[in-house]
Amino acid sequence: MTLKRISLSGLLLLSACDGSKPLIKPRADQPGPFPAADRPVAHIVSSRWSTEEARDRLREAETVMDKAAIRPGMTVADIGAGEGYYTIRLAARVGAEGRVLAEDIMPSVRDQLAERVSRERLENVSVRLGTPADPRLPPDSFDRVMMVHMYHEIAHPYEFLWRLRPSVKPDGLVVVVDADRPTRDHGTPPALLACEFAAVGYRQISFEPLASAGGYLATFRPVGGRPEPEAIRACRLQQSGPGQAGAPR
Repeated sequence: MTLKRISLSGLLLLSACDGSKPLIKPRADQPGPFPAADRPVAHIVSSRWSTEEARDRLREAETVMDKAAIRPGMTVADIGAGEGYYTIRLAARVGAEGRVLAEDIMPSVRDQLAERVSRERLENVSVRLGTPADPRLPPDSFDRVMMVHMYHEIAHPYEFLWRLRPSVKPDGLVVVVDADRPTRDHGTPPALLACEFAAVGYRQISFEPLASAGGYLATFRPVGGRPEPEAIRACRLQQSGPGQAGAPR
């Protein structure tokens, strides 16, 4: 069947990266140097975090969507969508009047998800292939941007968050679900997460433990003007195990 595409142009995805080599080359249109992240980057080991049946038994997606206040009619970006666990459930939650953009940077994963979306006749879902450091989302478009168990795989968080900012609606939220452990162990310490978002001009709106999703849920909103890349101060990783803090340099 022909997928009904989101009426948003130029949508490409950012998702996980394997951290094995630099993924950003200098570009003529790049607005200046972004600071490097002072933390390890987790390697992609699978597009599947756990089985969908196991996650549903814990009511993971339902709980996350409730706490993120996902409602019918919203437009939601599912960044690092993988096999589509959240994509499928977000599509049902936002309904026929809503839209879901599912993105992944791995072509094979994107293709498998597109096949699933077509097979399940999800006409409110669009699937896109993206890039590691630039989500390339249209401005003022998304009520929610979901990043579930993938933030620790972003090798260039400051550029990614900087380029993501304009796509979030004024009352929209970026929703991060991750585990409270070092990034090399597939988690992000909450203090480090908050520091990296704050460095690019986001305000943390909420934070709460979320055992059903394997860690915590935090929400952020862009505030004020977008800082110049040269003015962004990288957060320093403090090696103190789970709950380790991040502080600007």
